[in-house]
Amino acid sequence: MRNLLCPQCHIQRFRVKNENGNSVVVTVNEKLVVEAIHPEESLEGYDLNVLYCLGCSWVGSPKSLGSHKH
Repeated sequence: MRNLLCPQCHIQRFRVKNENGNSVVVTVNEKLVVEAIHPEESLEGYDLNVLYCLGCSWVGSPKSLGSHKH
């Protein structure tokens, strides 16, 4: 399954944060499922509704990526 891309810089990796400010690197697939790039990392406690692009200043939701499929 393909990963969705940042609408600004077109890379496929993002960060999600928890309330302590910790972050995990994730991708978002075509079904808008947020997945850690390292399967052993848990996303429990992380806000999966706000993505921070690793390549630029874009911040948005997984749903907003769905309208920018490449």
